[in-house]
Amino acid sequence: MIEKKTVCQIVDEWLKDKDYFLVEVIISPDDKIVVEIDHKEGVWIEDCVELSRYIESRLNREDEDYELEVGSAGIGQPFKVLQQYTNHIGKDVEVLAKDGRKYCGTLKDADERQFTVIVRKKVKEEGAKRPKMVDEDITFTYEEIKYTKYLISFK
Repeated sequence: MIEKKTVCQIVDEWLKDKDYFLVEVIISPDDKIVVEIDHKEGVWIEDCVELSRYIESRLNREDEDYELEVGSAGIGQPFKVLQQYTNHIGKDVEVLAKDGRKYCGTLKDADERQFTVIVRKKVKEEGAKRPKMVDEDITFTYEEIKYTKYLISFK
């Protein structure tokens, strides 16, 4: 069985001095290797092909047969690493909390422990006839959520 650590080391070699970052490496029991990379401005197919060839040049099919798939993390997929959060600061995201509540707003900031989303909500002020829209910062720890993903908008 091909070791995940080995594949991660190979990918890290390829990533050196590039703006890409590793999102995930999955290796199934039947040696199907899936490598997901990402980039602040998107992933180019040519780079996926180059990384695939680089990995293949470092693994020996004579020792172990495998299937290899290299691609991007996917625009509608949940974030898996901090770099995805930091790359989407200022952009609209959807957050599903573990309590089942869903929030849509603008990602304000993110660090290793938590992230903050600016959510617009209606608030009726005392004495006002109508509610008005206000921005509220909501901070989440990563343990409090099921997922965060980029909110695709066609405005």
